[in-house]
Amino acid sequence: MNRPFYPVQILNSLKIILPKLGVTFGVVLGTVFFGLLLSILIVRQKYSKYSFWRGFAATYIHILRCTPSIVLLFIVFYGIPKFMLVLFDLNINFWPKMFFVIIALTLLYSAQLAEIIRSALEAIGPGQFEAGISIGLTPFQTMTRIVIPQAFVVALPNLGNSLIALLKEGSLAFTIGLIDVMGSGNLIISRNYGAYALETYIALAIVYWGLTLIIERTFCYLEKRYSKGVKHA
Repeated sequence: MNRPFYPVQILNSLKIILPKLGVTFGVVLGTVFFGLLLSILIVRQKYSKYSFWRGFAATYIHILRCTPSIVLLFIVFYGIPKFMLVLFDLNINFWPKMFFVIIALTLLYSAQLAEIIRSALEAIGPGQFEAGISIGLTPFQTMTRIVIPQAFVVALPNLGNSLIALLKEGSLAFTIGLIDVMGSGNLIISRNYGAYALETYIALAIVYWGLTLIIERTFCYLEKRYSKGVKHA
């Protein structure tokens, strides 16, 4: 006999799931920080005068963008400890699982972010840089005061979409045992021997819908704020 739907369990699940938001935020913020640093390095190599580094950057982006996130997560989680043990005789199997999740997502996110940054810079065009140099600004001043502010506005919609995608990709962390929002939901189902699965997944959906809405509204606000004075065709 099928068990009837129990709406109160949605609220009960939310009470258990919401405290794990800190873990989810930790994964997202760590990935954004390291992913941004790595993507800047990759973009710089895309414009390198050496063909080797340009090819390396292009290959890195292509491979990472074509690799499913769950496959890369397993490669990082099972592969890095083996390499560390063989090369340095260092056992890191007991390191926090968040460490491996952030590494895997950083590799994926940096490849996406590198393409967003590259396309935003190319959308501005070389004329802006040349104009800055012609009025006496240094290359660094030209980039920070003229090119990057304009590129930031161009990149905002894609940055918002990539952050939303990152949030959803992070839900795969439970597959290696990280107890974040998704992991806590699966624990609820396991403890109830499969009961209240629908109610728990609805609670999870509410959490992710809410987070996605916050990110979407935030980036819409930023886009409107920093697009003031910009004429659109």
